[in-house]
Amino acid sequence: MAPVHRLSRRDARRVAVRAQLLSGRRPADLFDVVRRLTSLQLDWTAAVAPSADLVLWSRLGSSYSAAHLRDALADRTVIDLRGLLRPAEDIALYTAEMAAWPGVDAPAYKQRESAWVTANDLCRRDILRRLRAEGPLTQRELPDSCRQPWASSGWNNNKNIPMMLDFMSQRGEVAAAGRRGRDRLWDLAERVYPDVPAVPLEEAALVRRVRRLAALGIARQHSGATPVEPVDLADVGEVAVIDGVAGEWRVDPAQLEQPFEGRAALLSPLDRLVHDRQRMRDLFEFDYALEMYKPVEQRQWGYYALPILYGDRLVGKLDATADKRTGVLRVDAVYEDEPFTKAMAAAIDAEIADLGDWLHADVAARKR
Repeated sequence: MAPVHRLSRRDARRVAVRAQLLSGRRPADLFDVVRRLTSLQLDWTAAVAPSADLVLWSRLGSSYSAAHLRDALADRTVIDLRGLLRPAEDIALYTAEMAAWPGVDAPAYKQRESAWVTANDLCRRDILRRLRAEGPLTQRELPDSCRQPWASSGWNNNKNIPMMLDFMSQRGEVAAAGRRGRDRLWDLAERVYPDVPAVPLEEAALVRRVRRLAALGIARQHSGATPVEPVDLADVGEVAVIDGVAGEWRVDPAQLEQPFEGRAALLSPLDRLVHDRQRMRDLFEFDYALEMYKPVEQRQWGYYALPILYGDRLVGKLDATADKRTGVLRVDAVYEDEPFTKAMAAAIDAEIADLGDWLHADVAARKR
């Protein structure tokens, strides 16, 4: 039986930071980052820059250009799988699950989804015919011939085509094929995904759990649901306990007892280091929320504040906005969760300046 690893909070944080490629040694290129992190979340909010671009810049620095990601999506070495960008070859880890959708012993909500698709099979076939003849197309260009509307108490109520496309993508029939403006384009999956042999279902599930833990470094065995992400790490990695934190964790043993060299980094609000807010609080004791959906008067840190990493600590937030029209990165505030030393302030200032250079924007004077 493997030993239980007893870690300090600092040790656990360093595992997490190193696993997320945010330590002093930067990765080589975009594909190194996407493969290691396993996914980048698509979000087109551009108060500073879209989240996927921010994640890549925070790892690669100003050698990264948003054109690199656009090119990778255009030549389909990176694919959009339910709103998460992944290496195209990873589709081999999902095709068996797609073929088995909704899955053996599917929960009630999945059975309901499957029954709805079956009840609207005419619409599904209409979409496939239209895409085969004219694709790629936006959802607005696809026919809604559903006989049974999608019923929901939420904002998806009666949104038949978006729901059908989502379920058809889970079945492996259609796939996101790019964008026209802000609209996602859809096409037949066979014309988007590479033709690679499917990894058997159980083996694929294990590989996905192993890779997810490697990307996070340390995580709870169970986590909140994220599209196409394993919720349960089962027995991958090894058991760890963290001083001052209740319960057990799973840790990637390859990340233990490795040298650590920290640096300053500005993070997307959707960065995987902070995406799981409970994990963020447990490891970093950091108070943060994305406030873009809050009324202005209720915001503490700004519309799209960027968490600030220094070494193995989350030390503050940057409230900034990029104005493409004027070519200015306006810094409204830098919030210090702990007083910055001169070394911290200099490193964070340099990172803000680098963000401005990357955005081809002048950094406006800021206040603390």
